[in-house]
Amino acid sequence: MTRIFPALLICFLAFSGVAQSFQKVSGTVINEKTEWEVDEMTIQVENLESHEKFEVETDDDGVFTFEKLPVGKYELVVTDKDYVKDPFNFEVTETHIPNLDFAVNNKVSWMMNWGDSGDQEHYWSHFTSKIILWVYFACLMLVLFYSILQLSLAIAYVRNKVRKKKGENSDKAPVYDPATTPKVTVQLPMFNELYVAERIIEKVAEFDYPADKLQIQVLDDSTDETVDVIAKKVAEVAARGVNIQHIHRVDRTGYKAGALDDAMDRVEGEFIAIFDADFVPEKDFLVKTMPHFDSDNVGVVQTRWGHINKDYSLLTELQAFGLNGHFAIEQGGRNASGHFINFNGTGGIWRKKCIEDAGGWEHDTLTEDLDLSYRAQIKGWKFRYLEDVIAPAELPITMSALKSQQHRWMKGGAECFIKMWKTLVTAKGVKFADRVHGLSHLFNSSVFIFILMISLLSLPMLHVKDSFADLNQVLQYGVIFIIATVFLMFYYWHAYRDKTSNLFVSFFKFVGRFFTFLMVSMGLALNNTVAVLEGYLGIKSSFVRTPKFNVNVKSEFKGNRYDKKSLSILNIGEGLLMVLFGYTAINRAIYGDLGMVPFHLMLTFGYGLVFYHSLVELRGVKAE
Repeated sequence: MTRIFPALLICFLAFSGVAQSFQKVSGTVINEKTEWEVDEMTIQVENLESHEKFEVETDDDGVFTFEKLPVGKYELVVTDKDYVKDPFNFEVTETHIPNLDFAVNNKVSWMMNWGDSGDQEHYWSHFTSKIILWVYFACLMLVLFYSILQLSLAIAYVRNKVRKKKGENSDKAPVYDPATTPKVTVQLPMFNELYVAERIIEKVAEFDYPADKLQIQVLDDSTDETVDVIAKKVAEVAARGVNIQHIHRVDRTGYKAGALDDAMDRVEGEFIAIFDADFVPEKDFLVKTMPHFDSDNVGVVQTRWGHINKDYSLLTELQAFGLNGHFAIEQGGRNASGHFINFNGTGGIWRKKCIEDAGGWEHDTLTEDLDLSYRAQIKGWKFRYLEDVIAPAELPITMSALKSQQHRWMKGGAECFIKMWKTLVTAKGVKFADRVHGLSHLFNSSVFIFILMISLLSLPMLHVKDSFADLNQVLQYGVIFIIATVFLMFYYWHAYRDKTSNLFVSFFKFVGRFFTFLMVSMGLALNNTVAVLEGYLGIKSSFVRTPKFNVNVKSEFKGNRYDKKSLSILNIGEGLLMVLFGYTAINRAIYGDLGMVPFHLMLTFGYGLVFYHSLVELRGVKAE
């Protein structure tokens, strides 16, 4: 026994020495996406033989240390709820101390790292992500619906063009007869139009139309020296034997609509042609248009706007591109399909009886032309659109002027929707298709709300994608935006008026122009969304006129007293959105997540162009 005991003691001590052998094991954890060290992350290792578990956290430098880890085989598991890493095995021996440096990915992004519910991690952030996803999806579907309706108008327009070429609908064109043509009153509503007042008066005075059947009314609401300029020009024209009156209002109640309504009792003609001050109609305008009132139920003849300064800058080229889409496809497509169209406020002629029957000019919206157009057509009056008759006009040459015009159009459109939608839905005798296209027409300014929401929601959507694998189907929704874009390309291609005989070159130029136009439209989404919301909320504001310049080339521009510029909160917002989308695009591109990079780059360019032009114009004002 005495010999056995020492032997057992030696074996026990030897075994005990092996069991109690420890090593100091450490490593560093970095975030695979950001390449930053990850602090306060929980790591657990489990001995695969004894199943004993050890747990530590990383320090501020992302370093973790197991001070006394027994030798053996282990499995390392990241147990921190915020990060994910596949478990991996390692071995610690008396002669080998492994280096446990490794990288992790966020289980959820920082934006969604909140809101546990009981034993369910990130419950409320997951729930919120679903809401974001469905709102995003709904906005995409509304944009798609809008593009489908525009596509249907484009198809109707193309079909009508084909029928015309084949002679299927080549009705005999009405003939102008000076002996039987009716009397026309031309109304020229103006407010402080110092730069263009004389030009439009002279152009209308030169109309090739029987003098005894032409009356000109200059509806002047001016508050500056424009009053004297108009008075002098009217006297000069009157001395030539032209029937012209200068009607000056001191009270601007109702703005343009108020001026038109105020002059109705002094209208001598059966028909009323209206031109804004920036138009330069041709001498034969009435000769080409008046014969189309060949039926007693035709209430309006509208012509297509031309662009006398389209080549002034990229800004004017893009405006012409967009307006050509409206005047070719929307007006032409709707007219060809028998849907409601609208008088565009200028460059068209009304039957006086139609105005009176529809209730006259009302000034409870900023787009009195759209309002009266729908009231008239709901009552059964027919409108005709003449695409081949052009009324040339001037395009705004500054960003501030463009945004002012867009604000008025978008807000007025929303106001008309609120005013007219119920009447349009319930009116008797209106075809279902006309109701659908009419509602879409009145509602179409709201597309900017959806574009802005899609843009802003795309930022948290990236974090939703990063955080919750079960919601990753969101990636597929981007196809909706691509489909909508293709439909709009078809729409604008058939309205594109700079085509040449070389189809390939023309299409190549068109694609560049189309995407530039699309990006700038995105950049105007903030400005236009505010306008639409003001319209829906009933926030009243004055009629902000679009400044006219009488400028065709840049060397002629010497400034404009009416083009007011100041740094606004919207300018700042556009600059911030430019930076935000630009940073996101670059950040995602660096880490290889390219899905939304093109979209965010388009937003960056769009807001950047709008912001840049706004700043340059402000700088020019300070330098004057």
